[in-house]
Amino acid sequence: MKLIFSLFILLSFSCWGQGGANLFNDGDEDLQVGGDIFQDFNEDLEATQVMEDERFYRYSRFFGINLGLGTTTFTDNRGLAYEDNDPSYHFSLIYFLDFQTAFVMGLEYSQHTMFIDTFVVGSPDEIIGAVVTSFLRPFFGYRYYIDTSDLGTAITYSNPYFVGRIEYWYQTNEFPEEEGLDDENGGGLGTGVGFGLEFPIELKQSYFNIEFLYHFVNYFDKFTDDYRQIPDDLERDDPNNPGQKLESTYGYDDLRGGSLTIMMNYHISW
Repeated sequence: MKLIFSLFILLSFSCWGQGGANLFNDGDEDLQVGGDIFQDFNEDLEATQVMEDERFYRYSRFFGINLGLGTTTFTDNRGLAYEDNDPSYHFSLIYFLDFQTAFVMGLEYSQHTMFIDTFVVGSPDEIIGAVVTSFLRPFFGYRYYIDTSDLGTAITYSNPYFVGRIEYWYQTNEFPEEEGLDDENGGGLGTGVGFGLEFPIELKQSYFNIEFLYHFVNYFDKFTDDYRQIPDDLERDDPNNPGQKLESTYGYDDLRGGSLTIMMNYHISW
């Protein structure tokens, strides 16, 4: 009997020992995390990035060229002074960083005419007449295409985007009716902000693009008083009608103002 009881005690301790060991072993396994708690997260992130890159290489555009025509007009005094000699010309190159962002750089050119039919501070003895101004503006900028996947088909089809640019406006003023005046040259730094639309003609290859921009420019002659009319108490005779006083229509205290451009481009991409 004692022998049977002893065997029972030994077997109980043996089973308890194995169960306790398994219990602690299971706990140790739960506490072990493989050495890097971010491993699974990194693997998912890398896999997602690879899939996004593959999708971009398969479906996106990489480079593009814009060739276009449009209009450039002005506000404030500069807008009152200038008559716009449309069209304006546009050329730009685009590099797509991903589906929603792109880097753009290019050139634009426009020409405008101002008419001065009175004696002004810059020319007190002769009437200037026409002043032909041309602007050549190199620029570089950034486009952000709006994610339209959850919007309507018409909006998705138009590929809307926002654009911001840094520009430099090279300006030349010519005086074709006044040979005694030399051409004026200068430049001013500017920025342009706006938005655009791109309608596909052939997906990934050609698009019709229209872009609207407002420009803030520090023109070199922004605060000039050369075109300010000489006060009325210094009355002058009209050189075209001797004996009659000059009736002035045009004269400007300064040439402040912003600029608005609307460009329509044919976009080629690959």
